Amino acid sequence: MGRITEDLIRRNAEHNDCVIFSLEELSLHQQEIERLEHIDKWCRDLKILYLQNNLIGKIENVSKLKKLEYLNLALNNIEKIENLEGCEGLTKLDLTVNFIGELSSVKTLQGNIHLKELFLMGNPCADFDGYRQFVVATLQQLKWLDGKEIERSERIQALQNFPVVEQQIREQEKAYCLKRAKDKEEAQRKLKEEESKGETGRIHTGSDGHRHVDISAPLPSSEESKDYIQAPEIQERQCKGKELDDREDDLEFWNKPCLYTPESRLETLRHMEKQRRDQERLSEKKKKVKPPRMLVTEDGRALNVNEPKLDFTLKDDEKRNQIVLDLAVYRYMDTSLIDVDVQPTYVRVMVKGKPFQLVLPAEVKPDSSFAKRSQTTGHLVVCMPKVGEVIIGCQRTSKPVKSTPDSSREQTSKSQQMEKLEVDPSKRSIPDVANIVQEKTYMPRRVRPEPKIIPSEEDPGFEDNPEVPPLI
Repeated sequence: MGRITEDLIRRNAEHNDCVIFSLEELSLHQQEIERLEHIDKWCRDLKILYLQNNLIGKIENVSKLKKLEYLNLALNNIEKIENLEGCEGLTKLDLTVNFIGELSSVKTLQGNIHLKELFLMGNPCADFDGYRQFVVATLQQLKWLDGKEIERSERIQALQNFPVVEQQIREQEKAYCLKRAKDKEEAQRKLKEEESKGETGRIHTGSDGHRHVDISAPLPSSEESKDYIQAPEIQERQCKGKELDDREDDLEFWNKPCLYTPESRLETLRHMEKQRRDQERLSEKKKKVKPPRMLVTEDGRALNVNEPKLDFTLKDDEKRNQIVLDLAVYRYMDTSLIDVDVQPTYVRVMVKGKPFQLVLPAEVKPDSSFAKRSQTTGHLVVCMPKVGEVIIGCQRTSKPVKSTPDSSREQTSKSQQMEKLEVDPSKRSIPDVANIVQEKTYMPRRVRPEPKIIPSEEDPGFEDNPEVPPLI
């Protein structure tokens, strides 16, 4: 059974950032909803509401939606028009293919003065004689009925014939109500028969209405249960036999003729739900339980595992004397879903519960290792310092050697045998430090003589003014 919940409304309110109190349009079609509830409390500003193709049997809990303009309740189990007086702004109502037999219930829409369009096709009342005339005369604010425009002449004629048409509608309503009551009794009788057939085996219904367990039914012994567990072929045969029986029952159900009533729609839904549950049970039985992934062998040897199927690179950084693992974790994955475990000989990373394990080429220090994530690519980088001699620059630390008499004699003999470089005595053995850098004498710019510009007297526009001092 589908119900209207807050989570369901939020999932269908993505266009409004999942905010429901200011929602103006809501679509809840094909959700197997059997009852209208909570919408008038949570979504007061609704203007458009789609509820078609559900199992709603009664119009209720919508009277507080004052701004509602369009309500679609097509393909439901509604048998009467009611509880819409409070929808003051309602302009369009769609009740196509329902089970409305009380045509006189359209009188409850007389207070909806803004109602312009009404759809009642596919209902039992649409087959009544005088159906259109009755609706046109009753709801004078209507402009369209079942997608057809109401002309002025049609309304005048309907008002003139209204007393006679109203009497015909009442008689047809009575006949339909009697027929409907018989259909309900028949549906309840069939439902009880099916329930009694389904309750076979060890569970049966007692006279007090409670279910009892048949103690006389033999329980399987421990040896039988062991054999049952240890024989998967028998289980497969039983599953196949059950599938065949279910298929036969399914074909029988769909080929059985029945009336189109609210009860038949509910029966179809229950049958489909039962099929779904049986299918889930069969699939669970067929599922083979995967053995746990082996990460370390019995002799303690770690294995290479890449269950999340991620790309990675492993670098040996000799300069910093460390091993660097670059794991291509998904960029938008939350870091809380990643767990890193560094051991001396291997590293293990759990990504959403899936293990990634890699054996290292050298022993590392787990205490000094660290992990970080790239802010651009999202990759996980694990730096693991190696165990052993520490490299500083390009020089290695010399290990202390114990001095012995034999070793000291060997060193003295080696020093005596060492060859020395010969220097030409003609050349100076001491370098001339004073003349290493030879300075060039540059003349400062201010000392350089600048050419004086003397105006030529031959210039026709030149005037020699004695009061002006000469240019330097």
